[in-house]
Amino acid sequence: MENILQIEKLTKKYPGFCLDNISFSIPKGTIVGLIGENGAGKTTTINLILHAIEKDSGAVSVFGKDHLAYEKEIKQNIGVVQDECNLPLMFTASDIEIVMKKIYKNWEHEQYWALIKKFNLPHNQKISSFSKGMKIKMNFAIALAHKSRLLLVDEATSGLDPVMRDDVLDMLLEFVQNEENSILFSSHITSDLSKIADYIAFLHEGKLLFYKIKDDLIYHYGLVHCGYELFRQFDKNDILAWRKQDYEYQILVADRDSVSRKYKGCVIDPATIDDIMLLYIRGEK
Repeated sequence: MENILQIEKLTKKYPGFCLDNISFSIPKGTIVGLIGENGAGKTTTINLILHAIEKDSGAVSVFGKDHLAYEKEIKQNIGVVQDECNLPLMFTASDIEIVMKKIYKNWEHEQYWALIKKFNLPHNQKISSFSKGMKIKMNFAIALAHKSRLLLVDEATSGLDPVMRDDVLDMLLEFVQNEENSILFSSHITSDLSKIADYIAFLHEGKLLFYKIKDDLIYHYGLVHCGYELFRQFDKNDILAWRKQDYEYQILVADRDSVSRKYKGCVIDPATIDDIMLLYIRGEK
């Protein structure tokens, strides 16, 4: 499957933090969910893809081309939606279009105003008067109105109400239906990623802990709840991570069906993405 984005051994060092040699790809027609706690390196990764900051080493390829050598061409086909509004606050939606038509060669007037209507945004009200959710909707309208092939979405759904968030997720699914477009979706709302992501990339303290097909996580990973005696019986090779709670041990496993057959009487639930994050970050290995 052809990749729309390829990251290889990407590194960026700051005092006290290092995005450390990460590699992953985004195939055409897919959504990759980027997860991790605050400060894990998610926004740094997106800023490096956009060349908003300089990488120390590694390579980034977008649409099969180096993101620095073909930067202007590539950015014509990238839509960016962040949780902050970087638009001039004195502008209106009408003013924004005047500027964006000069920036993007493939600007679509009708698509832009259809999105403004869908998001119930005023035409001639200054952005300074917009709520946070309205500003995020404006960012989505811009990102989707110039024939983007890659969307970079950074924590942008957290400011939306549940109904609008669901509408946005439907739009993102529609965006990748032609199998030519892709999305890198960084979010703390892992239930959103459970609904729409094809792959999950998990960053922790600047390191990529894993990059996996989401359905493998949802349908195979499990969370065992047991007492000390059963915990003692577990083969270390069956344990991804574990932690002791007040009244039980919790064990993260990669194949819940196999574990259920091997350890009779254990209580095992499907592991959510939140469970997986929590055990990897807070648990013992």
